[in-house]
Amino acid sequence: MCGIAGVFHFGTKAKVEKDFLKKMANVLEHRGPDADGFYEDGHCGLAFRRLAIIDLKKRANQPLINKQGTFVLVFNGEIYNFKDLRRDLEGKGYHFETETDGEVILHGYAAYGEKIVHKLRGMFAFAIWDTVKRKLFLARDRVGKKPLFYFADQQRFVFASEM
Repeated sequence: MCGIAGVFHFGTKAKVEKDFLKKMANVLEHRGPDADGFYEDGHCGLAFRRLAIIDLKKRANQPLINKQGTFVLVFNGEIYNFKDLRRDLEGKGYHFETETDGEVILHGYAAYGEKIVHKLRGMFAFAIWDTVKRKLFLARDRVGKKPLFYFADQQRFVFASEM
């Protein structure tokens, strides 16, 4: 179990405050006591709490960012077919820095866009920030095994693994 959270400010000049992300992550600490991580990019911010299970090295801490810096991922769950997906993506020229199933989602999104969710077998909730299109994409497994709560008003969209 891990915890993800984030905020996206709509069409305003408002910037994400790191203290806000830290408060969200602190609430989720029981979901992931092994590490935390944060990402801020103007009006979008992501937070992560890690329970290390696959690839226990620091390099596997999230948020994960692809080499080009175009996609940023926070992910909670387990992708059962990640080894098969990884082989397919390596065949397409993608290079992996970790042994995590999360990195498969990151590169899979680069390769397939939002359709990556149709290739994933497992339980998951994740958010990907596209730094070029300035777009936030969230998804969760079809059954909802991994929770993903959200709130939106006129100013912002906020999400987390817990209310």
